Amino acid sequence: MSESLQLAELLCSRLCHDLSGPIGALVGVLEIVREKPTDGGALAVAEKTATELVTRLRLLRAAWGQSVEPLDIPQLRTYGESLASARRLRVDLSGLQPDSVFPPQAGRLILNMLLLAAEGLPRGGVVALAGSPATHLAVTIAGPRAAWPRGLGACLTDKASARTALTSARALQAPLTAMIARGQGLRLSLLMPGGPSADAHVPPPLLLSFVQ
Repeated sequence: MSESLQLAELLCSRLCHDLSGPIGALVGVLEIVREKPTDGGALAVAEKTATELVTRLRLLRAAWGQSVEPLDIPQLRTYGESLASARRLRVDLSGLQPDSVFPPQAGRLILNMLLLAAEGLPRGGVVALAGSPATHLAVTIAGPRAAWPRGLGACLTDKASARTALTSARALQAPLTAMIARGQGLRLSLLMPGGPSADAHVPPPLLLSFVQ
């Protein structure tokens, strides 16, 4: 099987998995509305679920689709809220200037970094972004059992390792993020702390460098 076909299959499987939950919830609420048309509470839940589904789909299309656009802070906040509503986490953008605008190629990669960070917080927590489009962007994760996906470092440093890591839809995001960074000519790395004071239990920041 070719690498392109394998990646397409994994993306389709992952997309179906990510959207099946909210779609199932929406169908269930609509059944309640059908049985009790006057149930305003159920209708409100249906509208909320539909809105979350649309924003989630927009996030995945922007992160995985072919079309790329500049990414500003209001858009990033909307995507972050979409991700937070699907998981028990919070996206902190206080480390970014409100007028920051990231170029299209970097914007797409940043959204994949967000998705990757969410995977690193299985019990929820905080995803924090800090930096500037002129220099770098650092993404940090903090929460119970916070950890970057296993093998992420190898995917970022070795092209062959990223290809080898394409084994399942569940493990897709780490190699996909590395492949997008490499394909756009962007430098993405884990900023490993040094010295005796470094805390081995704190995941290192994921660093996107704009200055080569």
